[in-house]
Amino acid sequence: MEKLANQVGISKSGIYQWDNHEPKPSTIDKVADVLNVSTDYLLGRTDVPNSDVNNEEIDLRDAKHEILSYGGKPISDEDWAVIRRILESGISE
Repeated sequence: MEKLANQVGISKSGIYQWDNHEPKPSTIDKVADVLNVSTDYLLGRTDVPNSDVNNEEIDLRDAKHEILSYGGKPISDEDWAVIRRILESGISE
């Protein structure tokens, strides 16, 4: 929470106040940018985290360092091997 607060430019206690007070739209926008999700996702209007379509090619060797697993913990080498096999099996050249 502290890292998010720093990246958004608010205090950590400001985030905890969201339970009682809605954040400003500009703050929601900043949080969405930091988390790379849509504001609709943050507001519960959709289950799709990011509706932006990105057709940019990704090198799987580099992707592991940019992807986090549940809870923000890094993906283990064993889990990454499984993910990579799944992704590569769907790629046709």
